[in-house]
Amino acid sequence: MSTAVKQRQTIRFRGRSFLATVLAPQLPLADWLAELERLASRSAGYFEHRPVILDVSGLPISERDFKGLLAALFERDIKVMGVEGVDTSWLGFGMPPSVSGGKHTDIVHTPNTEPPTKAKQSFGDQSIPSLLIETPVRSGQSIIFPQGDVTVIGSVASGAEIIAGNSIHIYGALRGRAIAGSTGNAAARIFCQRFEAELIAIDGLYQTADEIDAKYRGKAVQAWLARDQMNMAALA
Repeated sequence: MSTAVKQRQTIRFRGRSFLATVLAPQLPLADWLAELERLASRSAGYFEHRPVILDVSGLPISERDFKGLLAALFERDIKVMGVEGVDTSWLGFGMPPSVSGGKHTDIVHTPNTEPPTKAKQSFGDQSIPSLLIETPVRSGQSIIFPQGDVTVIGSVASGAEIIAGNSIHIYGALRGRAIAGSTGNAAARIFCQRFEAELIAIDGLYQTADEIDAKYRGKAVQAWLARDQMNMAALA
């Protein structure tokens, strides 16, 4: 007579890396939220399906202010998946967990494209990593390369985005979003052959389509920062 042996269920642990946008509020919070809402309204879909880390490190706010800030972000459909720099006693059931130790990631989302090419550009004694995209970037795609420059041989569609630690070079039309200097490089620049962007940003300073002088639309341009202001000029 045989006896069936019931096997115990095995629990398996796996590690994965996910990209999140870090939001670091500034006081007064009401003004910061108004600016955030303006950005979201003028760049449709910017926060859609985008996980967010809320960084309140060093921000002199009360527990009440903090919870009000979380509620305000939730009302704007901004999904906070973790909080950095918070008093952990403020975090209760159903609230985002405390996180720390985040680091920049490599390319995380390039669906429906051929594998991009990594290279290094040499400037004197310095070697700067770069990423070459040899196909157009379609709507809904994100190219993220915090290590250096990104070059696109083709166009960037509306609803697509390029995020680079250094400069962005687009040999086609820029209709989506270009975010250069994402790791704090104020010397980064954005170059494109045909400017029709939804949004451009360098080192955290941004301009949306309706804020940019109409004379640059459809032209070959470059953008850079000077004295914490966005500057643009036509390429000869």
